[in-house]
Formats: sequence, C-alpha cells, structure tokens
Amino acid sequence: MAKPTIKTNAVRLAESAGIAVECYEYDTKDGRIDGISVAEKIGKPLNQVFKTLVTVSNTKEYLVFVIPVAEALDMKKAAAAAGAKSVEMLPQKELLKITGYVHGGCSPLGMKKLFRTFLHESAQYQERMVCSAGKVGAQLQISPADLIKLTSGTYADLCK
Repeated sequence: MAKPTIKTNAVRLAESAGIAVECYEYDTKDGRIDGISVAEKIGKPLNQVFKTLVTVSNTKEYLVFVIPVAEALDMKKAAAAAGAKSVEMLPQKELLKITGYVHGGCSPLGMKKLFRTFLHESAQYQERMVCSAGKVGAQLQISPADLIKLTSGTYADLCK
C-alpha cells in the first residue's frame, strides 16, 4: 500500500502506530460534504463510510460516536453505551475548540484529547472502513480493529 499523501493528525497517528491507511480526497467546491455525498464521491458503499459525531453527556464528558453515514445516532442507545444518563450533540461552534477539528472534517483519530469512543457494531463486520482523515475533503480507510485500538474504542448498538 502506498504511503498516504494527505498529512493530518489522524494520518500521522495511524502511521506512527505502524497502521496502514489509504487516503481519498474529494472535491468540496459543490458544498456537498455530508457523509452520503462523500461516499458517492469516493465510490464507496454507504455501509463502509462512517461519520464522527461528538456529544456531551449529562456529566459534561465528551464522547465520540462513529456510525455509518446513512444512519442516525440514537441518543438513548448512545447514552446507554457510555453508561450515561443522557447525551446531546456538541454544539457545532464548540467542535474546533474541543476536538481540534471542524464540522465535515472531524476524525475519530487525532483529536486534541483521547475521548471515549464508540463504533457502531456494524463496523466489526467490515474488513476496512472509511472515516474522515481530519480535514474537509479527505477520508481515510482503516481496519475497524485498528481504529478500535487507536481510540481505545468499543463496539456498540448506536443507531435508530
């Protein structure tokens, strides 16, 4: 596998751990950076492309959920997975300050801090999955097991 030409914190973190990732760049000029559009642009099936959602729990803990782009996060299931009473989406204006990433370019890898991370259970059945590489217009492909290892994550039932 060729070395990725995209250099983001997420890619650097994977490379420094000796984990092979493949990167994809896509055009953002049309403004379509939602997960379904991204999957189409890079030619990957929807069940292999994942979005990264950051929430805050009732105890003010930041939590990261990685789910298929065509799915919606079930807040009750997310809270249950994290052992929290409730979770709500982190306001978009706080995303950069908390994670170091912007909306549309938030990777589960390489955030400012390592937050508890949960991957939708369907990821474990994929040989490779795609998530943000840490900037708008860039995605990385990684094995779910490697993503779990790098994030200290766990699989959970997270979608509606």
